[in-house]
Amino acid sequence: MTRRNIIIYWIATIWLALGMISTGTVQLLKWKEEVEMFTHLGYPVYLLTLLGVWKILGVVTVLMPKFPLLKEWAYAGFFFAMSGAVFSHLAIGDGVKECFGPVLLLILTVVSWYFRPGDRKIIPANQ
Repeated sequence: MTRRNIIIYWIATIWLALGMISTGTVQLLKWKEEVEMFTHLGYPVYLLTLLGVWKILGVVTVLMPKFPLLKEWAYAGFFFAMSGAVFSHLAIGDGVKECFGPVLLLILTVVSWYFRPGDRKIIPANQ
């Protein structure tokens, strides 16, 4: 893996981790704005707790060494959660402003997953 790819991986992964930790924390704390947004999207408020816990556990999984299969599940969870958020906003007619955060986290998820080092993959490169 080239130095460039390692740098891309860590920049994307750190920003992804910060984004998921911050949104997960806001969801766990059930901040007023987050509850209003979830209600606006038509989801039950209890889903905030579930998503918040999953996001924080996903960040821990993506950042810790080893456990490549668990990492795949964490990345998949991030992808499903963020693509679901984008689709939910678009389905009810929200604009680009409401989709910006989920789209950014979706892009960071894909970039982090794509550039992850070989020891963080189920089948390491060159095998």
